[in-house]
Amino acid sequence: MKHRVVQGDIAAQSADALVNAAGTSLRMGSGVAGALRRAAGAELNEEAMSKGPVDLGGVAVTDAYDLDADYVIHAAAMPHYGDGKATERSIRDATRNALEAADERGCESLVIPALGCGVAGFPLDEGARLIAEEIRAFEPRSLRDVRFIAYSDEEYETVRRVADSVSGETE
Repeated sequence: MKHRVVQGDIAAQSADALVNAAGTSLRMGSGVAGALRRAAGAELNEEAMSKGPVDLGGVAVTDAYDLDADYVIHAAAMPHYGDGKATERSIRDATRNALEAADERGCESLVIPALGCGVAGFPLDEGARLIAEEIRAFEPRSLRDVRFIAYSDEEYETVRRVADSVSGETE
């Protein structure tokens, strides 16, 4: 499976599935969730919340509405806002469950952010390593293009460096 690190706004990406960095309540607040909500429209948040709460590390799948995707996979790497921080296990589980949810739906492309590393407080370099390891270990049936996205220059450099150290297969 091809995977690479890219820089940009996840809400501007074109893919079969985009992954939202969610809390267990699935309420779409700031960061990645806010960017996706603003670009997709209020219906995205309404549908996401109707599917919550989910367990820590769990996912829920919604329509992508006005985004250039078929699905948004809401991956809960952190507890409900203010109720704790992301953990190694929650990041690994959320990443693996997001990959599986996309693959089960026949998706060929997926864009995933640094789950648990923004407002959830997990260190970016450690979180990026966990996510890169889960992507590398995943054995897809349909997924062919996974993009690990970073927004800022600094975030991109960290994610790129860490992903390259996990696997020489990134582009």
